[in-house]
Amino acid sequence: MENFFSYISKPVTDEELQFWIDSNDICHQKLELFEDFVKSLVSLVYKTYLGDPEGQETNINITDEDNIKHFEWCWGKTIENFNKEGIFFGEKGDHKDFMKSFLEETFYRQKIKEVKMSLNKFFDEVFNLDKSPTKSDLDLLTSIYKSLDKSLKLSLQ
Repeated sequence: MENFFSYISKPVTDEELQFWIDSNDICHQKLELFEDFVKSLVSLVYKTYLGDPEGQETNINITDEDNIKHFEWCWGKTIENFNKEGIFFGEKGDHKDFMKSFLEETFYRQKIKEVKMSLNKFFDEVFNLDKSPTKSDLDLLTSIYKSLDKSLKLSLQ
């Protein structure tokens, strides 16, 4: 239990962070791009959701199928918006599966309003390497980075 608590709460040292950057071949420009991509997707989900993202009652009955369709539309629109800028991500793959699963748990099915509405802050913290991230943060960031990097059709290095 102590190891788990340390994993999720203890910041890594500067040396550990540098080792993570080097061993995962992290490019800061790609990291910024991937942060923009994830935040663009989350922002679009928030802005266009027809259910009540605040978790209050609504007269509209939103089904799981509606949520899937909403995610699919937001995903396609985000890909399209980046394509317009000359940045091409694959439409299918691990990156989509990861974000779909993540948003299903933290937004679409989430009953706690504070959790549902905290995704922007959450991703601000995950992508902020200046604040001494935890090993848990780095593992999540590695998953996001590698899945988006694998789908990227443009080399930024």
